[in-house]
Amino acid sequence: MAKFELKLPKMGESVAEATVTNWLKEVGDTIEMDEPVVEIATDKVDSEVPSEVEGVLIEKLFEADDVVQVGQTIAIIEIDGGSLDEETEPAPKEERVEIDHKEGRETEAVAEDAEQFVNAAKETTGAPAINNDGDRFYSPLVKNIAQQEGIAQDELDKISGTGLEGRVTKDDILKYVEARKSGKASVTTTKPEPTKTLEKPAPVSVNGEDEIIEMSRMGKMISKHMMASVQTSAHVQSFIEVDVTAIWKWRARIKDDFQKREGEKLTFTPIFMEAVAKTIRDFPMINISVDGDKIVKRKNINLGMAAALPDGNLIVPVIKNADQLNLVGMAKAVNDLASRARLGKLKPDDTQGGTYTVTNVGTFGSVMGTPIINQPQVGILALGAIRKVPAVIETPEGDFIGIRHKMFLSHSYDHRVVNGALGGQFVQRVAQYLEAWDVDRQV
Repeated sequence: MAKFELKLPKMGESVAEATVTNWLKEVGDTIEMDEPVVEIATDKVDSEVPSEVEGVLIEKLFEADDVVQVGQTIAIIEIDGGSLDEETEPAPKEERVEIDHKEGRETEAVAEDAEQFVNAAKETTGAPAINNDGDRFYSPLVKNIAQQEGIAQDELDKISGTGLEGRVTKDDILKYVEARKSGKASVTTTKPEPTKTLEKPAPVSVNGEDEIIEMSRMGKMISKHMMASVQTSAHVQSFIEVDVTAIWKWRARIKDDFQKREGEKLTFTPIFMEAVAKTIRDFPMINISVDGDKIVKRKNINLGMAAALPDGNLIVPVIKNADQLNLVGMAKAVNDLASRARLGKLKPDDTQGGTYTVTNVGTFGSVMGTPIINQPQVGILALGAIRKVPAVIETPEGDFIGIRHKMFLSHSYDHRVVNGALGGQFVQRVAQYLEAWDVDRQV
């Protein structure tokens, strides 16, 4: 009977690893094809790893909170539920793992490869644990490399880092490993000075009536990302008030027919997203990222859409090539991503590749906001609540006061690469597109 290696699948071009959060199956459990075996988490989204075969789970190579690389074996499944005794009788010296040999590979060679793979995985999980309890933060990738190379916590703490606040990057630790093997590692054992200047926050006093709540895994990641963004980008904001009376009346007139015909609700969000996508085409230097002292100008316009999760956290699924969608396509994309976000059904690819983000702070009644940029982007637009307000209306016969539907657009941008003129012109153009809405438009 053959054994199958369940590997961590590819989850997007920028996702190299994931953390095991929960095993849905235990050793000895029967598994159906496409049945979820384990829950994992990346820095973007939670997901499940389904089985590609039917069989019995006979070994788990990682435990909860272990970090796994894409392509690494995480579990062994015995195909067709065969026993270990049946497997070892014809080949007593074979290891318990046997991977696919449809290519005509010899059984012994397959077993030898599998043995090396499993042993490597076990060595990784058995290496000295690295933590972030000290003055420095270590990414999961850096910690994983340290464990694989047998680098202990005290040794890792002495490696100088070139990252933010002296953090050790992937390149730093790989260079150290290379120097270590050649006996020249002493040149990188000085602890970086920047970390010495950091002051730890004063401990928070707690009395007997206070409740201590552990932050969720996603909450911790959001906290780190927000702090990193503030420390990376020079945030500046521009605000503009927009008269959306024409859009309000147009949507009220056609929304019911739209839902009957398309089976989708027409909210204000796709209308605003369409205007943002058109504006990015007018101002492509908003659609950029900063890489050191270089600017990366993005070809595709991929709009991130901040969506609330049931636990109160936010996630940012991405509408790919948003400028190529008509209003119907935009509405379907917005509704699909929002629905799957609420149900926890987003895939890792759904949150990858964003080039600009839109967040709707008006959902909770906020008139305006100062959103934090979603790195490595350089801009984010907050949509305020639509309100009925008295306004001066100019006509050929003179000015008069009328009731209008208005909202504020709040544009946060990275002043390192986006100056005030570009940032202001961008949000002004979005407003112009919205105020020039064609009330006779057909969709």
